[in-house]
Amino acid sequence: MASQSGSHAGSKKVIYAAILGNLLIAATKFIAAFFTGSSAMLSEGVHSLVDTGNGGLLLYGLRRAAKPADKSHPLGHGRELYFWSFIVALLVFAVGAGVSFYEGLIHILEPEPVSNPIVNYVVLGFALLFEGISWSVALKEFRTMKGKLGYLEAVQQSKDPSVFTVLFEDTAALLGLIVAFIGISAAQLFNMPELDGVASIGIAIILGATAIFLARESKGLLIGESALPEAEQQILDIAGKDPAIQQANGVLTVHMGPKQIVAGLSIEFEDHLTAPDIEACVERIETAIRQANPDIVSVFVKPQTASIWKIRRQKIIEG
Repeated sequence: MASQSGSHAGSKKVIYAAILGNLLIAATKFIAAFFTGSSAMLSEGVHSLVDTGNGGLLLYGLRRAAKPADKSHPLGHGRELYFWSFIVALLVFAVGAGVSFYEGLIHILEPEPVSNPIVNYVVLGFALLFEGISWSVALKEFRTMKGKLGYLEAVQQSKDPSVFTVLFEDTAALLGLIVAFIGISAAQLFNMPELDGVASIGIAIILGATAIFLARESKGLLIGESALPEAEQQILDIAGKDPAIQQANGVLTVHMGPKQIVAGLSIEFEDHLTAPDIEACVERIETAIRQANPDIVSVFVKPQTASIWKIRRQKIIEG
């Protein structure tokens, strides 16, 4: 995956584009739902409104995650972004999918013909345009981040949920618009207003599946995921080159935020070293690692034999 060093400028650009697009779309959908009585259109309006609020939560999470370390949070506030990304997933499920399912069920049990269907088609056309622009911005940024990885693999390895959350929300929105169009058209063509409600339930299923996937990815980050293998290997390579090191046994890493990696390094020092020699060696290693990868904010060095490291590492692997 492409390096995640640097600022969150790309993430913020994607979120701002999504907020603006969803705000415009939500307004037009609610107006259309008011004049036509379409259940699918009302569900789509709620979906867009939820997505607008979600964009605000992601921006808030980015701002909170950028706060420096303090006495209460000595390793920084990076996981604030992971927390708010998880909340976004819950909102998509509880509000977006929940309201859509309820509206669909009501309109199936008590079907009402959609009036002025041409308004719905016009609104759907504009919504597809706005949503498509937002989606293309998110897709372009995600392609830059993922490098040569596949899309699913890139999402699973990504430590920054802000971009892929917006991308998946926009993808779900586009699919929802297509389902709404099919449902409204079928209800008019076959004179079966129940199909409008069926489309609303279809939208709820799309949102529910999206929310479950996003919640799963955000949960893993919130609990604590290790850095990418190449970052861990970089740490070991730097440590192993120091003349005072007999062997760099291994490293344990955890992402406290997209750009905040904490590393625990197991090292076997040369036997003849004095305490000042070891202190100087540790300082050299920490400096070299941080210069090579600014995302590594803390390095903890543990003097340890290779045999002990292997035993304890095996226990971690076995769970």
